Amino acid sequence: MIRKYSNKDKPELIKLFRQNTPEYFDPSEESDYKNYLENEVEDYFVYKENANIIAAGGINYFPQEKLARISWDMVNPNFQGKGIGKELTQYRINYLKEHPEIELIVVRTSQLAYMFYEKLGFELEFVEKDYWAKNFDLYQMKLNNNTEPKLKNHPNL
Repeated sequence: MIRKYSNKDKPELIKLFRQNTPEYFDPSEESDYKNYLENEVEDYFVYKENANIIAAGGINYFPQEKLARISWDMVNPNFQGKGIGKELTQYRINYLKEHPEIELIVVRTSQLAYMFYEKLGFELEFVEKDYWAKNFDLYQMKLNNNTEPKLKNHPNL
């Protein structure tokens, strides 16, 4: 089940973040994530299964630029590769389709996850080395919100 984030979810989300560290996040990013949850959440969603949060991901809006940014995606490592991240990301893309004023969806990810977004139709805009932390490069990607995503043929999708 996907639902909106509530402040009571924060301890479980910090645990989820730590489960993905250092594989997908640098430990130094934890304070940024806590700040996001406390001060920067606009739309954030959790994926629950059997009363446990097993994935989360957000959206932040930049109305003047007519864009939205997919943010802070994570899936419990025990559930990765089962389509949960795809379902949660597609949920947000569909959610954004209800906002015709949003023309572009961007995601800022790393070299560790950019291929996931590429499979969902996002295109690479640029790369910046060691952006998030040492050995965690920024991969900025985009998806036009006014067209259907072109899912690439891949056995894991």
